[in-house]
Amino acid sequence: MMARPNVPPADHIRALADSAGRIALRVTPNAKADAIIIEDGQLKIRVTVVPEDGKANKAVIALLAKALGVSKSSITIVRGETARDKLVRIEQEN
Repeated sequence: MMARPNVPPADHIRALADSAGRIALRVTPNAKADAIIIEDGQLKIRVTVVPEDGKANKAVIALLAKALGVSKSSITIVRGETARDKLVRIEQEN
């Protein structure tokens, strides 16, 4: 059985977004456990997946979507596809 990842409440994560729904985050791939942390006003996401062929990006989007209660397709990486520092946009779902 998989342990539930350490995730802050969705409204705390959404509070970090700008008016366009963008959130800056720092990703740590190949971590011991999946987690989302808010530290010094920055969102940090840890995923257990290795950063090859976009696998870590997919894991980040999946984890963030689950934490926010939105579909994976509503989250896009705006900047930082191959970097640890990323900018993602969360589309508002109706």
